[in-house]
Amino acid sequence: MRWALVKVSLAVTTMVVVAFAVPLGLVIREMARDRAFSNAERHAAAVAPALSITTDRDQLERVVAAAGADAAMAVHLPAQDGEGGIDIGRRHATDEDIAAVRELGRASTAEVPGGSTLLQPVALGSGAIAVVEVYVPEAEVSQGVGAAWAVLAAVGAALVVGSVAVADRLGVRMVRPAQRLAESAHDLGEGKLGVRVPEEGPKELRLAAAAFNSMADQVVELLANERELAADLSHRLRTPLTVLRLNTASLGDGPAAEQTRAAVEQLEREVDTIIRTAREAKPQTAAAGPGAGCDAAEVVRERMAFWSALAEDEGRTWRVAGADRPVRIPVARADLAAALDALLGNVFRHTPEGTAFAVDVHNAEDAVIVLVSDAGPGIPDPQAAMARGRGSGCDGSTGLGLDIVRRLAESTGGDVRIGSSVLGGTEVRVWIQLDGRKPVRKGHRGAVRRRRRLAPAAAFNRSRSLP
Repeated sequence: MRWALVKVSLAVTTMVVVAFAVPLGLVIREMARDRAFSNAERHAAAVAPALSITTDRDQLERVVAAAGADAAMAVHLPAQDGEGGIDIGRRHATDEDIAAVRELGRASTAEVPGGSTLLQPVALGSGAIAVVEVYVPEAEVSQGVGAAWAVLAAVGAALVVGSVAVADRLGVRMVRPAQRLAESAHDLGEGKLGVRVPEEGPKELRLAAAAFNSMADQVVELLANERELAADLSHRLRTPLTVLRLNTASLGDGPAAEQTRAAVEQLEREVDTIIRTAREAKPQTAAAGPGAGCDAAEVVRERMAFWSALAEDEGRTWRVAGADRPVRIPVARADLAAALDALLGNVFRHTPEGTAFAVDVHNAEDAVIVLVSDAGPGIPDPQAAMARGRGSGCDGSTGLGLDIVRRLAESTGGDVRIGSSVLGGTEVRVWIQLDGRKPVRKGHRGAVRRRRRLAPAAAFNRSRSLP
C-alpha cells in the first residue's frame, strides 16, 4: 500500500508538472522572441526619420552608426535615375525578401543563417520605398529561455519530490497500523493472548484495531471459561474415582487386582493433572526443553506389560519390537503413555477378541517412529478417523484418542498417518521428530519428504511376523 501511494503520487504530480511547465516554457520562449523583435523595430524606427529627409550615403552611414547597431543593421535604397540600388551596412537578407517587402509595403521577418532579420519598409520623399534591415541573432531570440526552463525544471522536480515525500509519510501512517494489526493477529494465533493493538492511524484502521482488541478479550474470556469448565468436569470425577479406589481394596491379592488398583491410581493422577493444567492455563502437551523427554522404549515396555494381562484374557497374540534399547524422545513420559494407551485402547475396543496386535519402535537419525498394528477389520475412512471428535459411532468412542496422538506428534514437528498393516488390519504410524522442527501442516512438502523417508521403515515393519 505504501509504495502504491508513492507511485500514484509520483504519476499524478509528474503529469501536473508537465501539463503546466511545458506550456509555460513555450510562453516564455515566445515572450523572449517578441522582446528581441521589439528591440529590432525600435532600431529600425530610429533610422526612418533620416530616410525621409535624405538619401545621402555618408549621412545614412553616420545615422546607422549613431544607432549603435551598424553590425546588425542595413539600409537598402531603391535604384534611382538608372542607377543601381545602394546597400548601407551589413546585409543578411536576400534580394527576394527585400523585393517582397517593397512590393507588399509592410514589415516582415525572414530566416537567415544564424538568426532572423526584420525588414521594415520606409517611404522616401521621392515616393520610392527603402527597406531597413535589422539582424536579430538566435542567441538574442533565446536569451533567458534556458534559465527559465532550468527554473521550471527545478520547481517541477521539487514538486515531484515533495509530493512523493508527503505520500510516503501518509503511506507509513496507514501501513504501520496495518502491519501492527497483522503482527498482533499472528502473535495471537501463536498463543500470545496478551497481545493488543494500539488504536492509532486512520479511522478505518482504528476501528479494525478496536475490533481486534475486543476479539482478543473475548478469546481470553472463552479460553478461561473453557479451562474452568474442564477443571469442574474433571473435579466431578473425583467422587466415582474414590468409590472405585475403595472397591479395589476389597479385591484381594493377585495380578488382576494389582493392575486394577494401578489403573485407578493412574486415573486419579490424570484427573489431577487435568485440573492443575486447566487452573494454571498451561497446555497439557508442551515442547520439551533441552535434556527433557523420556525413554520411548521404556514407556512402550511398561504400557505393553499393562495391556498384556487384558490381551491374555481375550486370547490376543501380541509382540513388541525395537524396544530392547533406550530411545530418547522430546516428549513427556505421561504424554507418551497417554498416546499409547489411546492407540492400544482403540485396538481392544474396535477389534474382536482374539485379534493380534503389535507395537514396533524404529529409531532414525532425526525421528522416532512408533507403529501400532492390528489384524482387525481396519478403518474404512482414515481421514475421517483423524478428525477431532468424530469417533467411530460405537459406544464409548469420543473421537479424541487419535487427536491426542496427533497433537503429541505435531508438538515435536512430526505427524500421524493411518494405513493398512501387514497383519491385515490398521496401522497407525506416529512420527516423533527429534530435531525440533515446527509442526507439519497438512499438505506441506515436508510431509511428502517424510513419507518417502518412512518407506524403508514401513517395509521393514511389514517384513516382520508375529511370534
